[in-house]
Amino acid sequence: MKTQNQVQFIDISDDEAGQRIDNFLLAKLKGVPKSMIYRIIRKGEVRVNKGRIKPEYKLIAGDQVRVPPVRVAEREEAPVSAKLDKVSALADCILYEDDAILVINKPSGTAVHGGSGLSFGVIEGLRALRPEARFLELVHRLDRDTSGILLVAKKRSALRALHEQLRLKQMQKDYLALVRGHWQSHTKVIQAPLLKNILQSGERVVRVSPEGKPSETRFKVEERFDNATLVKASPVTGRTHQIRVHTLHAGHPIAFDNRYGDKQFDSQLADTGLKRLFLHASALKFTHPKTGEEMRLQAPLDKELNQCLKVLRSRKN
Repeated sequence: MKTQNQVQFIDISDDEAGQRIDNFLLAKLKGVPKSMIYRIIRKGEVRVNKGRIKPEYKLIAGDQVRVPPVRVAEREEAPVSAKLDKVSALADCILYEDDAILVINKPSGTAVHGGSGLSFGVIEGLRALRPEARFLELVHRLDRDTSGILLVAKKRSALRALHEQLRLKQMQKDYLALVRGHWQSHTKVIQAPLLKNILQSGERVVRVSPEGKPSETRFKVEERFDNATLVKASPVTGRTHQIRVHTLHAGHPIAFDNRYGDKQFDSQLADTGLKRLFLHASALKFTHPKTGEEMRLQAPLDKELNQCLKVLRSRKN
């Protein structure tokens, strides 16, 4: 353990304003447990403009934050090197970048951030790739095995504006999923409440339950095959594993879903070369946080998904 010995006084800039004090401290005090952050706030050791505050206090530009000395767990992992193959590969995945946002076509199998035993995630990789960028934060997330469009903010003001679009459901996300069987054309919307359970192993499992949170996904058939359907899924809400559980609820689990899938269906696709979850965030529509321009970005399918579709098309009657 190492101790930050001195009291720090931090002046809040325009770009840092608007975030909660607890989230601000979590980002500033890397390696400090969340429980300790809340303890030092509750005990009044953290002060804003010399006064006590609550964890939900939202910072204002010009605020002065007093941060007490804290013990920080030293990180055992070395920083992610920009020379790592994974980091270099991320550079080829960037779809769009300007001074406010960065958009990447995330590969399947890569987590969006490290943690839970993973030292490498997309955000750590991007920070290693862009060491000069003072601020890089995920706007939203994708499951580790899901590929496709991931939006990253390069300024706090951009992050706030994009989070507001998400909150007001003004951002449209479209996914492509290969599902079992013949999806019925009249199934255009699934509204089924989702309840998240954390197993003892720490694994998250989601199921449809009346006690769950309201969840809605819109569906459209893109292409039909002998024993499968390629559907476009557009989530209206953003629950954990939402598309994966809603397709299962409709009786059409997604190909190679190791948590909600169907092994027999997966075996029927063995000769297509598919070995990963066939769920891809293919398009994202949003308003640019700086220019106000409406943007629609698309992420192409990777070789494995394209090859799978090619084989299925060749089998069509």
